[in-house]
Amino acid sequence: MAVFVYAENINGVYKKAAFEAVSYAKAVADKAGDTVTAISVNPTDSSDLLYKYGASNVINIKDEGLKNFSAKAFAQAVNEVADGNIIVFPHTTDASSVAPMLAIMKNYSLITNALEAPESLSPFQVKRRAFSGKGFMHAKAEGNGVIVTVSQNAFGVKENAVSGSEEVKNLSVANEDTKVISHEQSSGKLDLKEAEVVVSAGRGMKGPENWGMIEELANVLGAATACSKPVSDIGWRPHTEHVGQTGKAISPNLYIAVGISGAIQHLAGVNSSKTIVVINSDAEAPFFKSADYGVVGDAFQIIPALTEKIKAIKG
Repeated sequence: MAVFVYAENINGVYKKAAFEAVSYAKAVADKAGDTVTAISVNPTDSSDLLYKYGASNVINIKDEGLKNFSAKAFAQAVNEVADGNIIVFPHTTDASSVAPMLAIMKNYSLITNALEAPESLSPFQVKRRAFSGKGFMHAKAEGNGVIVTVSQNAFGVKENAVSGSEEVKNLSVANEDTKVISHEQSSGKLDLKEAEVVVSAGRGMKGPENWGMIEELANVLGAATACSKPVSDIGWRPHTEHVGQTGKAISPNLYIAVGISGAIQHLAGVNSSKTIVVINSDAEAPFFKSADYGVVGDAFQIIPALTEKIKAIKG
């Protein structure tokens, strides 16, 4: 029962999601009594980073035609080298668009948003997130093989170093269905989907000029910043920070929501957070019903005081 894993990289650099996917694949392989083969496209990082989390074999696909991402082309490339009947993907935006195309090519079952190691391998059964994160289900795959995407920050990154070997595969996959007009990448900020702590704010901040206190709290906590949809729609914050049903779905260990009412569309993107703290002046705000901890009060007093208290504790 060969186990493969897609180790996603961004501009050649492996991110946390890749290490979490490899960690998950290692857990599956240990259960199956097999090893892990990791696949990556045009990486520049060392394969040693993947051996560290349990990949015994690494296949590096080299293809100049895959410099620009295309779900179809990347699926074709992975299909050429992955011959296992269990293939693991991180549930990132790019990887989760490659996975279903690969499932069609291989005629494999597809299970998305897995939260834990599988309960059984034959058949493959695993707990997954469902209904926009509001519920769970135990999905069972039947057929020749299964492709599973791992929900970010659910399984965790687990070191399990092994001796590994690397193989380079030179391919030439047609990639004519995608044309990149421009490419913009933020720098100096935590990846919102990978962040373990997120500080988010809404219209209760009253204007973009007041966001300094949110950013300061995030800096003290080593957190990423996020916002509600109305805030990004009116241009107070960039759309890359929008979390919710129509934005990014995140699952940090700690989510702090400041001045956000907690409409169901917002909850759909954040209710997978392990701990939710809500700060709002409206004691009737719907978000308090979903919060683990709630503070009713003026954010303009609470946030600076909280920031200073954390600074004092950290010394």
